[in-house]
Amino acid sequence: MRYDTVELIRAKRDGRVLTDDEIRWLIAAYTAGEIADEQMSALLMAVYFQGMEPGELRAWTAAKVRSGQRLDLSAVPAPTVDKHSTGGVGDKVSLVLAPLVASCGTALAIPAALWTSWSRSPAGAPT
Repeated sequence: MRYDTVELIRAKRDGRVLTDDEIRWLIAAYTAGEIADEQMSALLMAVYFQGMEPGELRAWTAAKVRSGQRLDLSAVPAPTVDKHSTGGVGDKVSLVLAPLVASCGTALAIPAALWTSWSRSPAGAPT
């Protein structure tokens, strides 16, 4: 189903809870280049001011996960976790967290900010 982006922005701005289907469509349409950056920015501003219900956040997160490629870490013989980082000089947590988590027998991936940034490419990698 196709939705009207402007109507969804208005709905969120006015405090309406977006449906799972609307959220899935928004993420898919944006990553396909069908929604302008300015429109997504307006939606995110509405989300900032109105917040998201737990169900909206679950749907948003699931849609984002489905929007790109996922690493198969099933061959790693230990429990696996990741710690996202924006990188840069301000990231002091990763330096301490990585050896601490590894000492507990867990494999820890810390993707670089360059690869975790939002992008129009299918894998989320820089274009």
